[in-house]
Amino acid sequence: MDKVFEGLKVIDLTSALNGPFCTMLLGDYGAEVIKVEPVGGEQCRTWGPLDEKSGESGFFASINRNKKGTTLNLKSEKGLQMLYELVKDADVFVENYKGGVTKKLKVDYESIKKINPRIIYASSSGFGQTSPISHRPCYDIVAQAMGGVLNMTGYKDRPPVKVGAAVGDHLGGIYLAVGVMMALYHRQNTGKGQMVDVSMVDAIFSVLENTIPNYTMGGFTPQRNGNIDASTFPFDVYACKDGYVTFGVGNDRLWAKLAKAVGHLEWLEDPRYETNDLRGINYEPELKQQLSTWAVQYTKAEIENIMDEGGIPCGPVLDIEEAINHPHIKAREMMVHCDHPTAGDLYIQGCVVKLSETPGEVETPSPLVGQHNREVFGLTEEEEKQLKEEGVI
Repeated sequence: MDKVFEGLKVIDLTSALNGPFCTMLLGDYGAEVIKVEPVGGEQCRTWGPLDEKSGESGFFASINRNKKGTTLNLKSEKGLQMLYELVKDADVFVENYKGGVTKKLKVDYESIKKINPRIIYASSSGFGQTSPISHRPCYDIVAQAMGGVLNMTGYKDRPPVKVGAAVGDHLGGIYLAVGVMMALYHRQNTGKGQMVDVSMVDAIFSVLENTIPNYTMGGFTPQRNGNIDASTFPFDVYACKDGYVTFGVGNDRLWAKLAKAVGHLEWLEDPRYETNDLRGINYEPELKQQLSTWAVQYTKAEIENIMDEGGIPCGPVLDIEEAINHPHIKAREMMVHCDHPTAGDLYIQGCVVKLSETPGEVETPSPLVGQHNREVFGLTEEEEKQLKEEGVI
């Protein structure tokens, strides 16, 4: 079956998470992704968990499937020229170095487009290419802090808390993939390549949603508020017999349904709860306490059933085992098996976007260090051996 990106050649110089996540998305849908690592392999090959027998990183494996693995010493002239040869017929070039590094390595946009003017050059970094602090290194926690999310997350009387998942990395990777697709569409119409520049901090900042108008229009700076939504009530997490559940009541129609479901029809006659704004003003302590008292009498499954019957948005708070085994995740094929040459059977995330005619697929596992050097560079066994001895690959 044809894939949507079949025939697309991607040169991937990325490491860690945000860049590899972008190229993973392209690879999942058919692109030939050639991952170019330093001679010893990139940094996240050492990030746990590590397979006991092979030493392979589960982290690396989960985001580097569907890629061919090569190694190059870009500080050597021969290694740089080998990269340039790959660039000549490539469609996309992806890197996530901090600002200034690509120019030193001679793999910046200006250098690459001289070799291939049609190239889509995709760059993802902490601060982008035009910031006064482009030179700074950045990991997800820094992006969350400077993008505004960290200050929003947690409770008002406690220190800020980062979002558990690396949302800056993932959002940056998704935006970079979207930018690549935009640039490819433009090239299809004009024949011209271009640079795609994404900042992890910008990606975080872009999802602050109502926090921005609360400041620019409302005139106040929103602060941490636990699990309570700042604009819709009730929108919170509640303890129950065997864990926690969430309710999302986004309008007056759902409010009426909730009151019926929990057996408090008198709320509909209470002037304190007549509108969303009033429910927000009067949510704590009484309304929250009444909802908490109701929820603690039931299990997660019982509450889920009650809310489902009532047409109210509700979700149990699932741990990772519960999430992986949930019927939704199974039905959507969000966990798939992949056979790794040294680590064996890997159980990893599947493809999010479901395309009816050209679906994504996890076809190949993450590559071993330099696994495809001979194939990609067209080397004989003797040539490969010689380049290894010279420290080029």
